[in-house]
Amino acid sequence: MLYKTRGVALSYIRYRESSIIAKIYTETFGIQSYIVNGIRSSKSKSNRIALFQPLTLLDLVVYHREKEDTVHRISEIKCYAPFLTVPYDVIKSSLALFMTEILAKTLKEEESNPYLFQFIENSVLYLDAAESKFENFHIQFLIQLASFLGFGIETIQDLENELKSNHYPDALDAAEYHATEQLIRSGYGLSVPMNRSQRIRILEKLLFFYKIHMDALGEIKSMEVLQEVLK
Repeated sequence: MLYKTRGVALSYIRYRESSIIAKIYTETFGIQSYIVNGIRSSKSKSNRIALFQPLTLLDLVVYHREKEDTVHRISEIKCYAPFLTVPYDVIKSSLALFMTEILAKTLKEEESNPYLFQFIENSVLYLDAAESKFENFHIQFLIQLASFLGFGIETIQDLENELKSNHYPDALDAAEYHATEQLIRSGYGLSVPMNRSQRIRILEKLLFFYKIHMDALGEIKSMEVLQEVLK
């Protein structure tokens, strides 16, 4: 049966000679995999593979079967909000890489969650449109995403207590504590001055907090890139 849904492209892998299997977070069906045939063929006259670049916002018409571990198919696809800045800004593209890796490792549910989808969509649109004050975007993204994943951070003290009870080796210093407290209370766009070292330390603590709740999170490879570009 055919269904209309919006989606956020996360990743794809090559499949056979000219096809791909794309992972997309959909508004209607949660995380799903779709096979797209012939998209890498030399005979293909379009650049449709660009539609599957990470965080592309998609309008989809899909074939969907109510069966677990099924790879579905796409009938129609188009991008409804083409990127204006993310692919061309090294800081934004690095933040987007981090966001994509986190989403790929944390989104597991194959069911509708329109509030989570809207949060992801709004986050992508904010990052693309922001002209300044997005240097802490990745930290705020982790703080806000945690609420949708079921282990939200209500206060800075709650975060500190949980890190301590799980034997995290050190606490936030006064400046980091104050900065994190501000970011927990605010939405995107708040400018909280921090240097590179403080930003990294806060991010490491938040990722440790995620690993407390998600054992399979593993290593976040995009951290190294972020540490290089966010001076």
